[in-house]
Amino acid sequence: MTEKTDAKVEAGQEGWGETFRTIFWALIIAAALRTVFYQPFTIPSESMRPQLLVGDYLIASKYAYGYSRYSLPFGPNLFRGRVMASAPKRGDIVVFKWPRDNKTDYIKRLIGLPGDTVQIRKGQVILNGKPVSRELVGDEAIVEHRGSSRTITRYRETMPNGHSYITYNMVDGSRYDNTPAYRVPDGHYFMMGDNRDNSLDSRDWGFVPAQNLVGRGEKILISVNSKFRLARPWTWYNFRSRVFVSLRKNR
Repeated sequence: MTEKTDAKVEAGQEGWGETFRTIFWALIIAAALRTVFYQPFTIPSESMRPQLLVGDYLIASKYAYGYSRYSLPFGPNLFRGRVMASAPKRGDIVVFKWPRDNKTDYIKRLIGLPGDTVQIRKGQVILNGKPVSRELVGDEAIVEHRGSSRTITRYRETMPNGHSYITYNMVDGSRYDNTPAYRVPDGHYFMMGDNRDNSLDSRDWGFVPAQNLVGRGEKILISVNSKFRLARPWTWYNFRSRVFVSLRKNR
């Protein structure tokens, strides 16, 4: 009887040990994937509307632009610059660390590359002295995240490389509809939100250093509205039909 009991105890100990080892390696693999390949993000503001809505959960490819200290959790100062660097393109949706604190994750659209001159005149982007194509799409009645309704004007903006997307204009003559000409320094980028009158971006706080880039927005995984609460299962039906939506296609 004693031998049988001991055998059961040993088998139980081995079972728990195997479980802990499985969990440990699963966590290691997940951390490696998050550090090297992809990282999930949630959208907390309306600055990138209509491409990104509050409650969107997306993934960003961390390998798209190479790696910097900010590719690693907590941004340890292990090296300077970028390793295996690849240049982003105008029109990319980019996740980066806000240059004012180098900690907060921001997501905007890349408008200006190093050496570019960027200016806004009457709401239109002027890139290197030439207006970026801006086609009127029409008005749209929208309901904002906090429930207020308004009518906005939609434009289709097309970068010189052909990358095209929709922008929102809420009101003519807003604070950043007319700006000075900004010369983008070497090793920096100029970012703007697609919801042009509801975005604090490079027009406000300046350029983004190359080492602050975290990744390129790839896909919306799922999207939930303001009624969704993870801790309340009866609200889980509040999903939008924005599943596996690509952020790299012209929209």
